[in-house]
Amino acid sequence: MFSSCADPKTLEGLSWLICYLTTGKHIDFYWSFLTVLTLLAVTAPVAMAFGFGGAMAARSHVLPIRLFGKGYTAMVRGVPDIVFFLFFVIALDQGIEWMKHQVVCPDWTQPIRQGMEFRVCPEAKVPLGNSAQIWHQLYGFALAVFTFAIVFGAFAANVLYGAMGAVPRAQLETGESYGMTPRQVFRRILVPQMWVYALPGLSNLWMILIKATPLLFLLGVKDIVYWARELGSAKTQAYAFPHPDWRLWYFLFLLAVYLVMTRCSEIVLGRLSARLSKGQATAAGEAQRRVVQ
Repeated sequence: MFSSCADPKTLEGLSWLICYLTTGKHIDFYWSFLTVLTLLAVTAPVAMAFGFGGAMAARSHVLPIRLFGKGYTAMVRGVPDIVFFLFFVIALDQGIEWMKHQVVCPDWTQPIRQGMEFRVCPEAKVPLGNSAQIWHQLYGFALAVFTFAIVFGAFAANVLYGAMGAVPRAQLETGESYGMTPRQVFRRILVPQMWVYALPGLSNLWMILIKATPLLFLLGVKDIVYWARELGSAKTQAYAFPHPDWRLWYFLFLLAVYLVMTRCSEIVLGRLSARLSKGQATAAGEAQRRVVQ
């Protein structure tokens, strides 16, 4: 806060607004945008890794692996996202603490489950109770990333599985006729060719992931929606900067932010699609050839 903002009661008009928008909580609000962008930047490649692994497992010739891959995609896609977020994070957190409890507190005699409560020894807490707040925030963020990656990885696996199946079999057979091994055919023909078929589905997943970031609030992470609700709520005279209910304006601002993010994504994805479609035997590739002719 600026030195001129020390006494909010003496401020009026634009000076009041500038000081209000630079309070400590508003700084946290601005930092929360970086939290959302970091979530997108980290979750997208991790979810793609889960998706690629799930698609490969679903195509495996080994029955247990194939059942695992198809079961993963079917189970996660069949459960509502909000239910999965609420249940999985709690189960994962308690599972991590339970495993640590078995190692660091082998002599613990009290039951871990005490009615509705889950209690482990203090040394098994993750992070420890006396840890700095930053470690609690990083741990919560890591759980959020892993949960998002598991959910969207299942959808990505389904998209990639279909894209692999859409690659013309004749191209794969051509590679085999040239003496390529199955791994070479997969690496040099199937994977490069599948992206043009997978991109429309992956583009939709990216848009859904952007819109799903407000679910961070359910996972205990203070995101932009949390701060918009907190800052927009009515402030009485007990606050340094009292104001009426401004939640409408805060959420309209978030609406504009999300629209800008999705529009920028559409532009980038459109250019990527045009690049991948160049020279391909697809409708988009054929349209490009007609334009050139």
